[in-house]
Amino acid sequence: MRPDLPFVFFDVRTADAEGSKRFFTELLGWEANDTLLTTGGAPWGGLTELVPGDDRTPQWLPYAPVSDVDAATAKALELGGTLVRERTDLPVGSLVVVTDPGGAALVLFQPRR
Repeated sequence: MRPDLPFVFFDVRTADAEGSKRFFTELLGWEANDTLLTTGGAPWGGLTELVPGDDRTPQWLPYAPVSDVDAATAKALELGGTLVRERTDLPVGSLVVVTDPGGAALVLFQPRR
């Protein structure tokens, strides 16, 4: 992950992970390892397959680093955002999915220290 950039990870939410992987590797020459998009073996993106019946639209979902995911979530809601997915704690850090007032989704990501 690149904490010096505005986004540290991207998730491709798709109805066809294998098809998306083939598309991006053949179109853009990207590397892929199972469900991860990589550069030099280092992951920078993921391929998440939407389960059958999931009514969410396939999309690219950027991860923005924050120092305090709970405070950032509260501020997002105060600024007119909407909570899509409550806090999830993973081995690499904690995340919350919000949308901006126009409906664009964003992951607020606090890396584990």
